[in-house]
Amino acid sequence: MTIHRADLLLPGAGRAPVPGGAVLVAGDAIEAVGPYEELAAAHPAARVRRWPGVLTPGLCNSYGPELLERTYHPDPREADELGTEPLTGAALAALEMTDTRWGASARRGVRRMLAHGTVAIAGPLRRATVADAVTRSGLAVERRLTEPPGPPDLDPLAGRPAEEAFVLPPLGFEGRQADFAVFAVPPTDDPYTALTRAGATSCVATVLDGRLVHRRA
Repeated sequence: MTIHRADLLLPGAGRAPVPGGAVLVAGDAIEAVGPYEELAAAHPAARVRRWPGVLTPGLCNSYGPELLERTYHPDPREADELGTEPLTGAALAALEMTDTRWGASARRGVRRMLAHGTVAIAGPLRRATVADAVTRSGLAVERRLTEPPGPPDLDPLAGRPAEEAFVLPPLGFEGRQADFAVFAVPPTDDPYTALTRAGATSCVATVLDGRLVHRRA
């Protein structure tokens, strides 16, 4: 078991913030949520990870197809030629894209998403190699009932309130998948607004299915 504690826990779905809150993870599921002192007293043998900032449900990026099937994420070895930023439009059209190259790009794109606290994307994905990369990563794929307003952004918090980007159900539901993120945002009286202003680039850690899949160096 592992206890992830932070300065503030935002459960989501309108639930009250928990100062000094924590999440107890057993395997790939959430065992309990509450004040750190209570969880630590009940589970003294659990490993503890202390994170600065705000712990929240993981985020859902609404632009799965746009960011993984219509965007090329350059390999670091291509930086001299292509730079390091994602390529779209004419820059993408100039590349010779194969299924293998799309799959490798998607894997790099997924890593960028994880670094933004993303644990799910909205689809649908139509390229088999891209879908395979997403499946292997553990990212959930949700149905997209309406087209997002755009433009596509790796930051799920860009242009929307923080709570709208959280995956459901909220963190208070024991037994749900252990998918959450931590952001370097100081506790305030209005943490949701502070998180929206800071954006998902402030992510310091992402946990997916109980695994620490991103940690800011």
